[in-house]
Amino acid sequence: MNIDRNSEVRDSNGKAPGPLSLPLECRPREKLMEHGPASLSDKELLAILLNAGIKGKNVSVLAAELLERLDKEKGIPGVDELAGMTGLGKIKSCSVVAMLEFGRRRWGIAGTRIRRPQDVFDLIRHHADRRQERFICISLNGAHEALAVRIVTIGLVNKTIVHPREVFADPLLDRASAVVCAHNHPSGRLAPSPEDDEITERLQRSAEILGVNFLDHIIFSDRAFFSYRQTGKLQGET
Repeated sequence: MNIDRNSEVRDSNGKAPGPLSLPLECRPREKLMEHGPASLSDKELLAILLNAGIKGKNVSVLAAELLERLDKEKGIPGVDELAGMTGLGKIKSCSVVAMLEFGRRRWGIAGTRIRRPQDVFDLIRHHADRRQERFICISLNGAHEALAVRIVTIGLVNKTIVHPREVFADPLLDRASAVVCAHNHPSGRLAPSPEDDEITERLQRSAEILGVNFLDHIIFSDRAFFSYRQTGKLQGET
């Protein structure tokens, strides 16, 4: 079994092994105790919460499937919705929903002040380990405090999928005064493509028509980011 710190660990059959088959330093609980919760990926945090998988589906696989499901949700899903996933059931689903609601109440992003691109990166960097691109939109109030962070699309980011109506639909319901958009590059390469430039220009024009301040478009990996605003590629109100 080969260990690559920047990718998912898999065995010789191409399957993700359970936590107990990993080297001690790679097991989620041991990493948590040694390095703290910030050192764990979203999937590892969910694996600790779920505790165990089922026959034929270890906890790592179950956590990955749950993470994929949660990435597609705009809010906290109901217990019955999650219980329909093979391997969860109502008891585990109750734990997941309770954890999500408690986290929202205590440490939700609402009110987080966005003063610079680094603040945006800190808010969304946990999405960087996803294998597919996530296009994210952050709604902000007039004081540039976060109202909500949402995944708009999952998959290849292009002008067909990332349509202004999908990006701005929820911010308008939020009564947002401003938005920041971002997407991850799984390759780790941060330089924007010509299509990224085209999407950014299209979204900025749409924001102007809607009366919403388009603050920035950020491309990010797990370690760094590119900011259209910071590099001078985005003009207008800041």
